[in-house]
Order: sequence, then structure tokens, then C-alpha cells
Amino acid sequence: MTTKKSTTLLVFEAVQDLHAMEQVVTRETLAEHTGLKLTVIDDRIAILVDDGAVLRVQRGVFVPAPEHPPARPISKTILPGGAVKIEIGDDVLTLTPRESRMLGELTAGAGQQYAAVEAGHQAAVVNAELALKVKQLQRRLVLLEGGGPPEQLGLLDVTQGAPGGAN
Repeated sequence: MTTKKSTTLLVFEAVQDLHAMEQVVTRETLAEHTGLKLTVIDDRIAILVDDGAVLRVQRGVFVPAPEHPPARPISKTILPGGAVKIEIGDDVLTLTPRESRMLGELTAGAGQQYAAVEAGHQAAVVNAELALKVKQLQRRLVLLEGGGPPEQLGLLDVTQGAPGGAN
């Protein structure tokens, strides 16, 4: 007895295969590779993109999302004398002080990248909060200058946090 693959699985495997062969993955190459109609390819790709299994890298070009195993617990212990034990899951490395410094130099870029990404996220949050406050203040200014009743302006009462001062 043979089991028939779903079209979604067929398209997903085709994306993986074409990408592994360093081919540009487009709806047309997927149609050629699978024998499915473009309308079916479009529908299946949309589902795979929504599910996060496939990434759209530019208009009409797709790649499989990277798959990584779950992160393992990691610990670092500094021993007397300066030696360092790094534990990653069940794996243990014992490093001399010099090896520890060298490993630190090699991973410093990843640490800086993490810090930059986190700073960007925090800046985006602060920016969004400030933009909301500026918008609220602009609306209040319009009201104070005689721009109309608060409910017509959709004003938020900054002190109450709800439209028109209601809470």
C-alpha cells in the first residue's frame, strides 16, 4: 500500500531539494520540479510561509527556514588557578586561561551582535511609546485650540488612558 504525500509536503520537500542544489526557488521552478499547477504552488507556499517553514527572501524567491535543534543548557565555571569549564548539555570542555581568552575573542562578535539587536528592540519600543505620546499631545493641543469635542477627535485622555476621559 502506498501513501500519497500531501501537496504541502511535496512543495516543502521541493523547496528543500532545490535550495540544497543551490537553485533559485521560485513558483515556476517548484511547478517544474513537482508537476503541480501554479495555483496549487501559490496556495501551498502561502501556507508554508505563514507556518514559518519557508521564508520569502524577496518577491517570488523562497528558501527553507533554518531548522535548529532546541538549545541545550550552557554553563561556564571559572576554577581556581584560572582554568575554565564550559558545559554544553552533556559535553564538557576544560580550558586553560589562554584558551578561555581565545574563545572569548572568537565569540565576542556574537555577543556584540546580540547586544545590538537587543538595543534595536528596546529603541523600537521606546520609539513607539514616544510616538503614541506625541500623537496624544497633538490631539489635546487641537482640542485646546478649539478643534472640536474630544469624542469627535478620537482623543485619549493621557491622565485616564481611555478615549474621552472614560476609564
